[in-house]
Amino acid sequence: MRTLVVIHSLKMGGMERVAVNLADAFADQGHESHLLSCRSRPNDLSPANPAVHLHHFDQFRALMKSVIGIPVFLLSRLLLGVLLPRSHFIWVGWLSGWLLKRHIRALEKRYGRFDRIIFRGLGTYKYFWSFRDDRNIYVLENVIHYDRPLWQKKWEWKLVFHNRHLACVSSGVMESAEEAFARGDIEPKSLRVITNPCPVEQIRALAQEKEPDIPSDPFIVNVARLVPQKGHALLLEAFAKARVPHLLVIVGEGPLRKELEEKARSLGIEDRVMFTGKRANPYAWMYRADLFVLASEYEGLGIVLTEALACDTPILATDSRGGVRFVFKGELEQYLTPNTPEGLANGLESAINKLPIRIKPDWLAPFKSKTVVDAFLRPATEAG
Repeated sequence: MRTLVVIHSLKMGGMERVAVNLADAFADQGHESHLLSCRSRPNDLSPANPAVHLHHFDQFRALMKSVIGIPVFLLSRLLLGVLLPRSHFIWVGWLSGWLLKRHIRALEKRYGRFDRIIFRGLGTYKYFWSFRDDRNIYVLENVIHYDRPLWQKKWEWKLVFHNRHLACVSSGVMESAEEAFARGDIEPKSLRVITNPCPVEQIRALAQEKEPDIPSDPFIVNVARLVPQKGHALLLEAFAKARVPHLLVIVGEGPLRKELEEKARSLGIEDRVMFTGKRANPYAWMYRADLFVLASEYEGLGIVLTEALACDTPILATDSRGGVRFVFKGELEQYLTPNTPEGLANGLESAINKLPIRIKPDWLAPFKSKTVVDAFLRPATEAG
């Protein structure tokens, strides 16, 4: 088949990595795979499979070059978006959707008709809400938040979810969607779980590469943006309580870095915690760690957990909302901890005392490329 994966940008991030992985997965399984980024910059990521056709559609430039794009944008930013905060996508989305549809039609004139068009993440497809096509599948990457008055959320949900084919990355995300849709009187055309692919062989190859600054002493690693959702404050508190001989390495960058560095100092563990900043190859750090830990408040899936398993590194996480339990099934469930400093501290001690922990192939089986690709290519009305 001929597939198109649409993502808002190719900056370094979990959702963006998953979009690239999915485009690679389609190509790896012998399909004609296309990947479309809706921003020209940044381009931190690129497909690993050279057969993937990479395209760019500068959403903002296309809007500004259209006949009515500038007045629509200014009206939204200066008036409508002020009167109704966080509604910018509503006013520009009807035009941006038409512009994207026109761009995709131009691609199809060159390459042929796409059999599946897959939009990754709400932040991508809500800005193109007017583009409707029965081939489109919209992927919900995270739990649904109630961050605005319910009447406004219902309006948003009606525009972006109603009468569309939706795929959730985990059963936890699907439960969140079903709850929201019941409250908002939303009826998707289809709703199912299709998880994220984990390119195991590619990750294992990258994990073998040398990276500077990796400690020679035993360490526990966390890879995540330094934002409130990822629970780094909780992780630091738990690490301070845990009786483990390891260092804690935090790979990632974000607005909370200075605050978290100060918290490590206040807890008296600054000499045992290493903040590396953003790294192009986090897998080398995962591979050399004794344990990977995640302390997020919520996760759509937590793709870093499957990536750590691909690096042959045991995983531990707080039992949070969303899709973490989708990864921690069967034997892995024992490595879920309460979402408290004491609970996570006990989990750290228990996991370290059980080392070495053998990673079993069936823990990654649901995330194999073929399994995920087949699910996307199966008609949305078919179960399973």
